Amino acid sequence: MSNFAVTPHINVADDIGFGKTVLMPGDPLRSKFVAETFLTDAKLVNNVRGIQGYTGTYKGVPVSVMASGMGMPSIGIYSYELYNFFGVENIIRIGSAGGLADDIQLRDIIIGMGACTNSNYQAQYKLNGSYSPIASFDLLRRAVSECEAIGVRYKVGNLLSSDVFYHADPNFNNGWYRMGVLGVEMEAAALYMNAAAAGKNALAICTVSDHILRGEALDADARQNTFTDMMSVALNVAASM
Repeated sequence: MSNFAVTPHINVADDIGFGKTVLMPGDPLRSKFVAETFLTDAKLVNNVRGIQGYTGTYKGVPVSVMASGMGMPSIGIYSYELYNFFGVENIIRIGSAGGLADDIQLRDIIIGMGACTNSNYQAQYKLNGSYSPIASFDLLRRAVSECEAIGVRYKVGNLLSSDVFYHADPNFNNGWYRMGVLGVEMEAAALYMNAAAAGKNALAICTVSDHILRGEALDADARQNTFTDMMSVALNVAASM
């Protein structure tokens, strides 16, 4: 289990702490759903600002799930604290993405090998160039194996982590589409950079809930059922670590 600490955003409620692998959906209620649906003996270990974090076991392995909130500043805070103060080694983002590529379909799983971004998050590292945030290969290959084992459609490639949801330029995504980006979300790049800086591991696994260029979207029930496949993939990866 993890080291114990109190930070401005995480206050462990008891002596359970966090497992070495944490799943991070954006929504606190989805964190609660994962804990109640999949984990054995799950206990609430953090609820600062309503960002619910739970620890239990999955296939006998301690696993935690905690919300990240929306956007790179939010996941940047929570992943930094988990990596640097609570002894967490692996964070797997489980969220939604808007499909961009032609061969991406609703309900597909995108495994983010890389995360392009329009964010200024990397400026803090004062690099003489543009940093390329990438996933941890060990987590990625395990996720691919799990997708193939349960027979779900998946694609591996670039995500775009955008700082803007309602973009003023209606053609904003066209250039990313031409560069082969598979889907758009808002968190992976900051997570990957925090992992690299801390010498830890990170992966983003996203379910395609809508297709940006085709105007397609899943309804609420379909989102729930599809997201369950993604959760199973991530949990099996966590149990294999």
